[in-house]
Amino acid sequence: MTSYRQLVARLPSQPSQDGDGVKIQRIAGPHFNQWLDPWLMLDEIRSDDAANYIGGFPAHPHRGFETITLMMAGRMRHRDHLGNEGVIEPGDVQWMTAGRGVVHSEMPEQSEGLLHGFQLWLNLPSKEKMKPAAYRDIRANQVTQIEIGQAAEIRLIAGKLKQDGQEYIGPIDGLSTQPLLADIHLNAGQSLNLESSAAQRLMLYPYDGSTTELESRTLGIYDQGDQLRIAASGEPARLLLIGGVPLREPIAQYGPFVMNTQDELMQAIQDYQNGELTGSGA
Repeated sequence: MTSYRQLVARLPSQPSQDGDGVKIQRIAGPHFNQWLDPWLMLDEIRSDDAANYIGGFPAHPHRGFETITLMMAGRMRHRDHLGNEGVIEPGDVQWMTAGRGVVHSEMPEQSEGLLHGFQLWLNLPSKEKMKPAAYRDIRANQVTQIEIGQAAEIRLIAGKLKQDGQEYIGPIDGLSTQPLLADIHLNAGQSLNLESSAAQRLMLYPYDGSTTELESRTLGIYDQGDQLRIAASGEPARLLLIGGVPLREPIAQYGPFVMNTQDELMQAIQDYQNGELTGSGA
């Protein structure tokens, strides 16, 4: 007998800012860690006023987790200490593993017009926090495209999804946290049922329109079950589907460093101050 996942919590995003004065909507913080695990943060950037984003995110460090950037509109340029550089455009995804340490910048490649995108932080298990840094650009045409009749279109970025007995796999797969990340466009009044691993925690974030259970820009947390049912209200809905297997490990965080203990956290800060965060003097 099919069991449907039930909505158990709603986490509204809050206005905030980061980088050089970039205005964002954010869901993050120690009080949300138990709900988001293995994810740490969800930021949405959306403005057609350049004053809200032009400062970008100048060079800054990370250690102990992964950052994922999704572009919906506009262009952002990435640079890091490893020599990676590129521009992500609408539909593109950047998947960066900070691991032992990375220093990078993300700057708007535009001075006017709409800039819309998301950045998510995904935790790493303790045994992987000091792995070498890595970087991958995923172009829009590399994302797995799924069409569900007249109901919906899905862009599957990471993980596996089943719909009507057919399994789909995104370009990012096989990671220890089993991340699931998809951009869903659901037509007005339509619904769909999706199946993923029972071990995964699933979350939905409508960023345009709403579902019958969730208002726009509110993250919904779902319990265990065989399937997730998503139903649009009387207007089209666009939403992120986010999932992963909880790590259930202690979290010690200070800004861009996410470790398991205070000693590890202090070491990360000291390494950065000494120019040793990345292991290459950067």
